[in-house]
Amino acid sequence: MRIQIFSDIHNDLKQLEAVAAVDADIYISAGDLVTWARGLSDCAKVLKPLGEKLWVLPGNHESSDQIAKFCDDHGFRNFHERVFEVNGWHFAGLGYSNRTPFSTPGEYSEEQLEERLAKFAGLSPMVLVCHAPPLDTDLDGVKPDQHFGSRVVLNFIQVNQPEYFFCGHIHEAAGNQTKIGATVGRNVGKQGYLLEL
Repeated sequence: MRIQIFSDIHNDLKQLEAVAAVDADIYISAGDLVTWARGLSDCAKVLKPLGEKLWVLPGNHESSDQIAKFCDDHGFRNFHERVFEVNGWHFAGLGYSNRTPFSTPGEYSEEQLEERLAKFAGLSPMVLVCHAPPLDTDLDGVKPDQHFGSRVVLNFIQVNQPEYFFCGHIHEAAGNQTKIGATVGRNVGKQGYLLEL
């Protein structure tokens, strides 16, 4: 099973074409297809051939309602706050970031993130995909000593130890991979990452 995971396209349609052209069974957009919710219809034209193979999370630049409509209108699957089971694997998805200084459309407080992640506790084996990275890791650093991830996402990973964790949001950390206990974590960025299970 091949899963192509990407994030933070931000209206770069050429890069979107590139990640969508990778041969995979499932495609996961981990948020921020666009910037300030503008241009989703242009992204839909590129992604349309993927149909139900595309699972979509809202990033902090899209609202959950906008992504729900985007999926309904174009035949994609809304992955936000959902679990899909495929070949015995539990894929759990949570969009939105923790709070930013920019008041973007898709932000949760740490308490809201905690409440929503709680329903994924105990799933095994699990692939967890969030827009928000875990705090103080190689996945959320902008530069040394500047980290903007979520404390709650980190705690959930430490306690529940999913086999894999994928995120986006912090562009400077795109492509970085780390271990959090037994969990393999990666910030997929706009280049994307092909997971083979």
